[in-house]
Amino acid sequence: MRGWLTLTLGLLAVVVGAVWTVQGLGYVGGSVMTDQRIWALVGPVVILIGLVVLWQGLKARRRT
Repeated sequence: MRGWLTLTLGLLAVVVGAVWTVQGLGYVGGSVMTDQRIWALVGPVVILIGLVVLWQGLKARRRT
């Protein structure tokens, strides 16, 4: 079971970051975040954080 929580949180962060990025760029409408440049900048940062967390989760899974 080791590392599953970090893998899940990392994957969730990557997905949320991707959604925020496309909303910030205006490709997905119907939100207050649509066409807001701040979300086009915050999204990739969240994606990078998610990838680091995913990497940590994979590293934890390999140790067991």
